[in-house]
Amino acid sequence: MLQDVKSYLGRCFAMIDLGEVAYIIGIKIYRDISRGLIGLCQSAYIEKILKRFHMENSKRGSIPMQEKLKLSKSQGALTPAELKGMRNVPYASALGSIMYAVRCTHLDVAFTQNIASRFQQNPSDLYWTVVKNILKVSCYTDAGYLTDADDLKSQTGYVFVLNGGAVDWKSTKQSIFATSSTEAEYIAAHDASKEAVCVRKFIYGLGVVPTIEEPIKMQYDNT
Repeated sequence: MLQDVKSYLGRCFAMIDLGEVAYIIGIKIYRDISRGLIGLCQSAYIEKILKRFHMENSKRGSIPMQEKLKLSKSQGALTPAELKGMRNVPYASALGSIMYAVRCTHLDVAFTQNIASRFQQNPSDLYWTVVKNILKVSCYTDAGYLTDADDLKSQTGYVFVLNGGAVDWKSTKQSIFATSSTEAEYIAAHDASKEAVCVRKFIYGLGVVPTIEEPIKMQYDNT
């Protein structure tokens, strides 16, 4: 199948087969033939980000955001001194760099990155500390009820797992207001179900995973 794809591309484009890829767009691809495993790693990309923002010698963290920390727009910079102090802070640039890692391999910081992205118009030292904590921390569905202190909307998060590896994930603020934690969970399950249809069709089209013909099991936290 792989050779057929190569032959087809070779007929359409001028190309050279350089063998198995080891590194592409900031992602290292590693293989364990004996165990039949393949994985993606962005450690070099993360180290590059840390150096870019002068954090290569910072103490590594264990979690990207404290559980009880609640952020809102009212915590943005207010005084002239605070506004001046944040003027040269690369807040948006750091978040953009983190976003690429989130989309490729680092689903563990997707929630915090999504929260921090809401305060780019008026960042503060508190928000910047959250972003730096993300940098230090180098299908299940869940919903966080009332995670946005400004508009009281909840958070949807899901991850699809295939053969023990995460293949698709997302963390985002829900577009509608949930009147209870139960409703927030149903909204999250609904969003994940729609994504499951797309994931199923895509993987089925690849023709390499026979079990994709079976129903996709969904596990969600309804507490």
